[in-house]
Amino acid sequence: MSLKDAATQVRHMAYAPYSRFKVGAAIRATSGTVYTGVNVENVAYPEGTCAEAGAIAAMCAAGDYKIAEVFVIADSPEPVPCCGGCRQKIAEFAEPGVQVTMATVDGKTKTVTVAELLPGVFTAAHMDRA
Repeated sequence: MSLKDAATQVRHMAYAPYSRFKVGAAIRATSGTVYTGVNVENVAYPEGTCAEAGAIAAMCAAGDYKIAEVFVIADSPEPVPCCGGCRQKIAEFAEPGVQVTMATVDGKTKTVTVAELLPGVFTAAHMDRA
């Protein structure tokens, strides 16, 4: 199954009773396994957790720790950008050249590298003196 198909299918499972803005994400790990995630809202935290974070959590729970590719989809007029927190999480598990595709349900896409998604990323190297 393609990442687009996986993200599109899982998007419908998002729990977004407050915003009604459903997001689906699919990540292919370097092992080849595809992991999916959706956004999840709750009354105390209505902005919820992001789809990309859910997919990364599923990947880690399965013992995979390297991202090979990311696909994110939502029903928006333009390709949905990853939030700042998810950009940092993606950068933690992906090399700078890994492709991240953001898409709309209408078929518009924008593909960038992790380095383009998060220029000036904070890495473990910044803590070398700690």
